[in-house]
Amino acid sequence: MTAQSAAAAARATVYGYPRQGQHRELKKAVEGHWKGLVDADTLRTTAAGLRRTNWRHLAQAGVHEVPTGDFSYYDHVLDTSVMVGAIPGRHRAAVEADALGGYFAMARGTQDVAPLEMTKWFDTNYHYLVPELGPDTVFTADSAKQVSELTEALALGLTARPVLVGPVTYLLLAKPAPGVPAGFDPLTLIDRLLPVYAEIVADLRAAGAEWVQLDEPALVQDRTPAELSTATRAYRDLGALADRPKLLVASYFDRLGDALPVLAKAPVEGLALDFTESAAANLDALAAVGGLPGKRLVAGVVNGRNIWVNDLETSLATLGTLLGLADRVDVAASCSLLHVPLDTAAERDIEPQLRRWLAFARQKTTEIVTLAKGLAGGTGTIAAELAANRADLASRAGSALTRDPAVRARAAAVTDADARRGRPYAERAAAQRAHLGLPPLPTTTIGSFPQTTELRTARADLRAGRLDGPGYEERIRAEIGEVISFQEKAGLDVLVHGEPERNDMVQYFAEQLTGYLATRHGWVQSYGTRYVRPPILAGDISRPEPMTVRWTTYAQSLTAKPVKGMLTGPVTMLAWSFVRDDQPLGDTARQVALALRDEVNDLEAAGTSVIQVDEPALRETLPLRAADRPAYLAWATEAFRLSTAGVRPDTQIHTHMCYAEFGDIVRAIDDLDADVISLEAARSHMQVARELAGHGYPREAGPGVYDIHSPRVPGADEVVALLREGLDAIPAERLWVNPDCGLKTRAWPETRASLENLVAAARTIRTELSAS
Repeated sequence: MTAQSAAAAARATVYGYPRQGQHRELKKAVEGHWKGLVDADTLRTTAAGLRRTNWRHLAQAGVHEVPTGDFSYYDHVLDTSVMVGAIPGRHRAAVEADALGGYFAMARGTQDVAPLEMTKWFDTNYHYLVPELGPDTVFTADSAKQVSELTEALALGLTARPVLVGPVTYLLLAKPAPGVPAGFDPLTLIDRLLPVYAEIVADLRAAGAEWVQLDEPALVQDRTPAELSTATRAYRDLGALADRPKLLVASYFDRLGDALPVLAKAPVEGLALDFTESAAANLDALAAVGGLPGKRLVAGVVNGRNIWVNDLETSLATLGTLLGLADRVDVAASCSLLHVPLDTAAERDIEPQLRRWLAFARQKTTEIVTLAKGLAGGTGTIAAELAANRADLASRAGSALTRDPAVRARAAAVTDADARRGRPYAERAAAQRAHLGLPPLPTTTIGSFPQTTELRTARADLRAGRLDGPGYEERIRAEIGEVISFQEKAGLDVLVHGEPERNDMVQYFAEQLTGYLATRHGWVQSYGTRYVRPPILAGDISRPEPMTVRWTTYAQSLTAKPVKGMLTGPVTMLAWSFVRDDQPLGDTARQVALALRDEVNDLEAAGTSVIQVDEPALRETLPLRAADRPAYLAWATEAFRLSTAGVRPDTQIHTHMCYAEFGDIVRAIDDLDADVISLEAARSHMQVARELAGHGYPREAGPGVYDIHSPRVPGADEVVALLREGLDAIPAERLWVNPDCGLKTRAWPETRASLENLVAAARTIRTELSAS
């Protein structure tokens, strides 16, 4: 096919779409089901309605081929485990008795059975459920969900393409099941898994699928020759199937590197590649392998992870270059639109001109369709759209919101000494122990306490004018009093104020810093039914006035025990926001760090002796390619130290991280130079404690002993067992006792019981230590 005919064939498509609905209908239905208020049939009906709404919107917008199978009640990797029959033994009875109930038990656990481990989906803030596999795993095909959703879309008269997690990525994301030797490599199961995928794609072909998409984002990471050989074999075997649909293998989030020749040569009919800035090298690499003659190329030229309007002319230029490299070039976002909010039209509080800088899922869909139209028909067919796009880009570039000379001057004046504590850790630790007087294995929580319906209602009433400022503040004071009182009675050693005034650990701060835009309806799925509203980092950052001092000092006035000041660190402020794309991330991180430094210093001046600066996103934002990591870790760790280095030696600096693969960043954790770090460890069976020990981590650490993403209450004996595992890696004088993460998503009854058990377990271990 000539470049001209390839352009004429250009179509628009997407890989996935936000699941929750305009008003988070899915969240409400699923949580209602968990509470027994929504039956299974009603939940399924709600879900089907949301799928139909999404597909119809896409089709009406001009998308030629809609995705199916990307919808999920909880997580698409968990759906894949169900699809291939990889049900952990401890959950099989529940799944056999009630498939939907068993599905949620795998995701959330029950009082008697632990859930699957949860961690971040590559370098995003989406969390997936980690498959558990072993040498005895037997895969069985269950294509019911995929076939059903394809049939629904076809019944609407739509062209539909099922989307599956690819077999290589699925195995690379998996971990050995509990009890399986750590050396077991799930990728060795590829020959058992491929026949199951063959059966599933055959079922989809029989149901009417012309194309099936197999997502292989794990191939954009550094891969060994053996792993690439496995990918070669996998797609050789799938491509050789006699009666199958056409196969589109998709990658995203970065450049493919050595995996690109593997997939280009595979006997599949199409590739989907990321061509946004982070993966621009894919273009040159594709040309270097001779393109994709006779194949379909789906070009991800619209950023599926950020919310700025696309530069249509730049994207058209990229698409034009690609025309000679494939038989057919289609247009898409760089990845699923799951990672962005639904629609900017709902954001009435953002000034209209600023709103034109933004593109959520629906606006990105329009951009994709516009680019496909321009590629097929020439720029004349989209002249009005190009003119409007140029105006929007110019408006943003010239806006005073984006640049503050005072902020830039302060950031430029930072020296290396500004990001270093005045005393080494050993001296600080002695000063802190003398100042704080804590017992061995001190107990604490991560920061937040349950965000009750009453608290959320109070915030909504304040926004709506149904509650005045003094009335709202009285409600917050009362909640803080209850939280402090409970912690004292439970016997916790370092207390928190519970964060009742905070809507979200990033948004709360963003709303008080210059340079941020806040949304009202910009919900994005983080995990399961947990949705967040990432703020939009649009310009230079400063802190006009203290943000947390008032409520922290009020809480401290209620108790003689130390109360932690709670802040969100600079990397997490970036990672859980939609960041500006017009300057290096490191420059933005330094601005945020200086704003937080002011807050840390004000907390200390107000009498706060323990200050926690959370960085759960430090691992999440780690580049997928090893070559890109040193530069990132250099500015990321500097930003944390810049936030915290201005305090006295006897002020104890904590940080917190959760739900990530910490082994990749143990050295960076050390470079943060925090006095105490708390980490998620309950679901991963104290793995992080062993990783810290292996690195020789010299500071204090609290590997979590209470999985807060499950409704189950851990017994005191269970916590004691975890603490004993922790003590095998971390000496008692450096071990803290705490939950995995904050408690805002939990209810009060389970929170009270779990923390009481946590304190009881700590006391048991202290008694054992004193007797030994």
